Amino acid sequence: MNQVIHSGDTRFDSSVQVVVIGAGACGLAAALKATDLGAEVLVIEQDNAPSGSTALSSGFIPAAGTRFQKNQGIVDTAEIFENDIQKKAGGQAEPRLTNAVAHNCGATLEWLADRHGLEWIVIDDFLYPGHSRHRMHAVPERTGAALMTRLVNAAERANIAIATNARVTAIHVDRDQIKGVGVTRSDGVQESIGCEALVMACSGYGGNSALMREYIPEMADALYFGHAGNRGDALLWGLKLGAAVRDLTSYQGHGSVAVPHGILISWALMMQGAIQVNADGKRFANEHRGYSEQAAEVLSQRGGIAWDVYDERIHLAGIEFDDYRHAVEAGAIKSAGDTSDLCNALKLPESSLERTFDQIAAYRKGTIVDPLGRDFTGDQPFEPPFHAVRVTGAVFHTQGGVLTNEKAQVVTGPGKPLPNLFAGGGAACGVSGPAAQGYLSGNGLLCAVTMGALAGESAASCITR
Repeated sequence: MNQVIHSGDTRFDSSVQVVVIGAGACGLAAALKATDLGAEVLVIEQDNAPSGSTALSSGFIPAAGTRFQKNQGIVDTAEIFENDIQKKAGGQAEPRLTNAVAHNCGATLEWLADRHGLEWIVIDDFLYPGHSRHRMHAVPERTGAALMTRLVNAAERANIAIATNARVTAIHVDRDQIKGVGVTRSDGVQESIGCEALVMACSGYGGNSALMREYIPEMADALYFGHAGNRGDALLWGLKLGAAVRDLTSYQGHGSVAVPHGILISWALMMQGAIQVNADGKRFANEHRGYSEQAAEVLSQRGGIAWDVYDERIHLAGIEFDDYRHAVEAGAIKSAGDTSDLCNALKLPESSLERTFDQIAAYRKGTIVDPLGRDFTGDQPFEPPFHAVRVTGAVFHTQGGVLTNEKAQVVTGPGKPLPNLFAGGGAACGVSGPAAQGYLSGNGLLCAVTMGALAGESAASCITR
């Protein structure tokens, strides 16, 4: 597994111009772009159907200056977006990549719409943490699974070959030139495939416990809510090929996964006024800092759990999201007519939760400032009935990886590009800096789709005509 075979005269069983490893959003964006530019592409996917981290996500992609924003009266620019990314990352996101994604994502989404029929809506009823503009784009169903379905349908219409139940186990290289890959199919059959360009779109290393303990030990035992196939293949190959790596301590967490149901509860609830309390009925962190860093905050509470608490207005807003509806159907959402009944349902000390509610009412009026730093003054008062869901913190995917340039070309330690090796999404360093708190909502799909498209464009430029 994860072999790098150095050989200048390998005879391959077959060949194709561009090989893409992974059929998530990054891999399919790369395949679509390379195909549009005339390349023959093969996508190799280890699962029996394309899904990956994308299908597990919310499916929201931030982009600036799009016509979809303009149609909804939203004024935004790539420069504003770039500043928001860096502000959330404390100025520590890789500058070239930040500039590349901020300035290219809008055009990428418009290309996917115009050339491949994807429909986009802009979520404009609330702002996610760290975003100064409404720029979250989603397909109408508002889910990552629906986004994947639309990308797969686009790939099928473009006649892109996707080999499923197949895992790349080796990369063949001659000096610094990728020559092909070794593939093992689920039935044990092995074959070698030559290529003129290789795109690594096989995500990060959240599913590799050894790598997590090495690079992100504080989250090694946390619930892993990402795709099981994210075993760090790209990182391990990159290290063997002399690639530079960056921000391996960075990850996207989430502080709101329903337990024991394992259902993501959208952070939209927090942005519309919900709070989190611990087993003592007390708030413990500013819920508006971001859902990624909130994962560690929740895990630090007694039992590693918290309760999302909110009212009927927010509950009805949550119903717009598939995951939340699934949580309701699974019985994860507890409801009560007043705080006393709510405390009984949640087994929380009544006096403590009532005190928390009283404090929040004062924060809303502006008579007291929240010591945790959240601004409640624009929030509507809670009105019964009340609702709550028991949640824990989780790791979704890692944000560090092999370093690429603005063309998605993998670079070595000294900064020299590897001529025909490209990477994007979780396989590559993202734009969140070195820690969880640097993750701006949507950074994962932002880098997957944008850098995927750039990787496909760059890979197509490598082929001989």
